[in-house]
Amino acid sequence: MNEIIRNIEAAQLKAEVPQFCVGDTVRVHAMIKEGTRERIQVFEGTVLKKQGGSTRATFTVRKNSGGIGVEKTWPLHSPHVVKVEVIRRGKVRRAKLNYLRDRVGKSAKVKERVK
Repeated sequence: MNEIIRNIEAAQLKAEVPQFCVGDTVRVHAMIKEGTRERIQVFEGTVLKKQGGSTRATFTVRKNSGGIGVEKTWPLHSPHVVKVEVIRRGKVRRAKLNYLRDRVGKSAKVKERVK
């Protein structure tokens, strides 16, 4: 039974998975369906966490919209996530950036990683 589930999940994986880390500022292009029409909506923010593996892998992105923090969680291998662009790389020392939820303004920013 376990082998059957593994085969089904392997068929649903994306061929090219975007490479980004926690702390990066990303632009997520998501497919939105409204009635009979479909459109692509862009959500730009900081990656707070990545979790899970295989087809269950998800990532959470947070942005400030009108002074209010907005977080969205997407499955990494979802067909609704069209593209994930990395805008800038962040320098962090944590796997999950939950402390950013309490911060406002400049203290909510992540330093940029310089190569």
